[in-house]
Amino acid sequence: MVQNSKIIVTGAAGFIGSYMVGYLNRRGYNNIIIVDDFSDLEKKSNYNSKRIADFVERDRFIEWVYHEPFRIDLVFHLGARTDTTEFDYSVHEKWNVEYSKNIWAYCTEKNVPLIYASSAATYGNGELGYKDDHDIVGQLKPLNPYGVSKNEFDKWALEQDKQPPFWAGLKFFNVYGPNEYHKGRMASVMFHSYNQVKETGKVKLFRSHNPQYKDGEQLRDFIHVDDVAAIMYWMMAEVKRQTSNVAHESENGLTTHHSPLASGIYNVGTGKARTFKDLVTAIFSSLNLKPQIEFIDTPEDIREKYQYFTEADMNKLRAAGYDTKFLSLEDGVSSYVKDFLLPHKYY
Repeated sequence: MVQNSKIIVTGAAGFIGSYMVGYLNRRGYNNIIIVDDFSDLEKKSNYNSKRIADFVERDRFIEWVYHEPFRIDLVFHLGARTDTTEFDYSVHEKWNVEYSKNIWAYCTEKNVPLIYASSAATYGNGELGYKDDHDIVGQLKPLNPYGVSKNEFDKWALEQDKQPPFWAGLKFFNVYGPNEYHKGRMASVMFHSYNQVKETGKVKLFRSHNPQYKDGEQLRDFIHVDDVAAIMYWMMAEVKRQTSNVAHESENGLTTHHSPLASGIYNVGTGKARTFKDLVTAIFSSLNLKPQIEFIDTPEDIREKYQYFTEADMNKLRAAGYDTKFLSLEDGVSSYVKDFLLPHKYY
């Protein structure tokens, strides 16, 4: 990438955003502009050791970016209001819908590829399955305002005639891994379970209230944040390759023979659901402890909307050419515990 070009990462003080900046740094990219609300000092350790070109406060980013002279290679829009317990929809609408529309408009006008964070929360309780098929996006029924806002933007994006040269909305499933110390109650089940083990020697899991599932055998598609970053990095490389190929072929009068990575909605999970019991067993194993699990009733206020199964259909991403093997739950948990949680390190 040319010296005067930049990559933008929004939400860069947060969990996935800060990990992505570190992932890019490790691959030689220091030309990164990070965007977030930097007033939360709890997040500072997520980014203060990263190599970056500039900081921009999220409130002034849209105005700022239109006036910058350098070329933007790609925008990773990972910033969002992610609190699923925030029931004031106007908050989600402001940051997850309207702000995203402004970024889309910029990327469209300036011809900049856009990769943004959607969410598996858009699938609701999974009545329509977990397939990243554009035809079902308008029929999905998310269970909370956060999921609704993410789905509203996905629907809007699919309806647009004017688009960035490439765009992808990534439906993240249950992401865990380094740099989530600041997330409080919204941190991954993995993070909370580890802390329970350290504090009490045991983990409390919700009892099953569905006769089809035994206690602790509710299923989720847990994906390590390193796999999430790897997918986004691969997409960036594919977009760059396609762009350079098109330029080369037009110069030489050649025609392309490869299938380009198509714009659209993509699932980001492992495609393999695992039980909560598997997850906490892996945590105990990483600490060389015997599993101690206690089951408690699922709170009545969330019992009716509790998901017993989520699993990403990963066929679309695989068909697009992504062939890297995902970290197993056991390997991902072991790495997270031993390399980051125990020494309290950041990525």
